[in-house]
Amino acid sequence: MAIKFYNYLTRQKEPFNPIKKGRVGLYTCGPTVYDRVHLGNLRTFIFEDVLKKTLQLNGYRVKHVMNITDIDDKIIKKMKQEKKTLKQITLPYLKLFLQDIKKLNIERAAYFPKATENIKEMIKLIKVLLKKGMAYKGKDNSIYFDISKFQTYGALSELTKQNIRHGARIENDEYSKKNAGDFVLWKAFNSIQDKSLTAWNAAFGKGRPGWHIECSAMSMKYLGKTFDIHAGAVDLLFPHHENEIAQSEAATGQKFVNYWLEAEHLLVENQKMSKSLGNFYTLRDIEKRNINPLAFRYLALNSHYRSKLNFTWNAVQKAEESLKNLRSLSFRKIIKREPRNAKKEKEYETKFIEALNNDLNTPRSLTTTWELARDAETPQTSKDKLIEKFDKVLKLGLKTDFRIPAEITKMAKNREKLRRENNYEKADQLRQKADNLGWIMEDTPSGPAIRKKL
Repeated sequence: MAIKFYNYLTRQKEPFNPIKKGRVGLYTCGPTVYDRVHLGNLRTFIFEDVLKKTLQLNGYRVKHVMNITDIDDKIIKKMKQEKKTLKQITLPYLKLFLQDIKKLNIERAAYFPKATENIKEMIKLIKVLLKKGMAYKGKDNSIYFDISKFQTYGALSELTKQNIRHGARIENDEYSKKNAGDFVLWKAFNSIQDKSLTAWNAAFGKGRPGWHIECSAMSMKYLGKTFDIHAGAVDLLFPHHENEIAQSEAATGQKFVNYWLEAEHLLVENQKMSKSLGNFYTLRDIEKRNINPLAFRYLALNSHYRSKLNFTWNAVQKAEESLKNLRSLSFRKIIKREPRNAKKEKEYETKFIEALNNDLNTPRSLTTTWELARDAETPQTSKDKLIEKFDKVLKLGLKTDFRIPAEITKMAKNREKLRRENNYEKADQLRQKADNLGWIMEDTPSGPAIRKKL
C-alpha cells in the first residue's frame, strides 16, 4: 500500500518515494529549552511520532533527528532575569521535555543535537554563503542572508518578496540590512548590550547564531544535503522553514528537502493559546487535574494533524473516558483458546494501514481499532494480535499481554459450569465476587471472557 503525504512544497498529496530504498531521513524541529513545552508543541510532537511509526509500520528504517535549541534571545533574556548560566537555564527544561514525551509514549529521536554543540557547522555554512555572495555583513556587524539573491524565496509559504510583512518572528533590525525580509545568520556580539558573554569567535566576527541557521546546519550534518522529510508546526512555515530552504539551497545548490509536513494549530476554547489570556497549558496542568497524559495523546490522534485541534477540559476528560473504555475492551481474555481468523485479521489490518498511509488519517485508524475491539465475530486471539500491532503506532497503552490470576480463571470456569447447569444465582454470585476483585466476567459466542476493570 503506497503512502501519500500532503506536501506543503507542492500543496497537494503525493506518493512517498524515499531517496534511498527502505530508508527515510526525518528531521523535526525540537523545543527551545527556556520553558516547559506547551500542549501545542506536544500536539506537533505526537504527529511526528505517528509519522515515524507509520513509516516503520511500512517497513522503513527511519533516521530521526530532532534539534534542541539551547541558545536564542529568549534563553539569553531568561539568563539575565534569573542571573543564571546558559546550562542552568536550558538543562532543567531539556530534562522536563524528555519526561513529557515519555509520558505521552513519544519515542525519542535517534539524535538530539544541541545548537551550542554545532556552532562550527553553522560558522562553516555561513562562510559558504558569504563566499557565494548570498550573505553580507550589516551595519551592526551581524551577518544577514540576502533574499533578493535567492530567486525562489517564498515558494514554501507562498509569499512573494514584495508581499513579505514584518511579523512577530521577523527580527526588528531593518536599519542594519539591505532588504526588510533579509534574515540574520549571525548576530554580532555587543559587549554593551550583552552581558552574558554568550558568544563564539568566527572569522567574520564574534557573535552567536541566528534562529534559522542551526536547523540547516544540523539537519545536513546528520541527514545530508538533501533528505526525505522535514516536519514541524504550520506556524514555522514562515519565516523559519522558508529561511531554512533559502540558506541551505543557496549554500549547496541542491534541493534541501523533498517533503514538508506541517501540523496545524492547537486552540484553547477556540482561541489562540497565550499566557496573557491565561490559557497557556502544559502537560503538568493535565496531570494536576488527575487526567492520564495519554488522554491528551488520544485527543490529538482523534483529530487529523492538518486540522486545528480545539483543546477544552471537557474534551480531554471525554478523551480519557474513551481511552478507558477502549483499554477495557482491549484488556480481555477468552478462557477457552480459540483459533485465529486470518481473513478478519487481513481486513482490519488493511483498513488500519490504509488510513495511516492516506496522509496519517489517525481518526480513521482509531475508528478501525474501536470496530475491531467491539467485533463479537472476530476471535479474541485475532484481536490480541491486531491490537498489539495497531498500538505500535497509536501508543495508547492497549496492552493485551496481562496475566489473569489463577483464582479468577478458576472462578470463570466454575461460573460457566454453573450456567450450563442453569444455576444462574450462584453463577451471578461468582461474577460479583470477581467484580469486587477487579475483574469483569462476560459471556461471548466463543465462551466466557475476562477483562480488567479500569
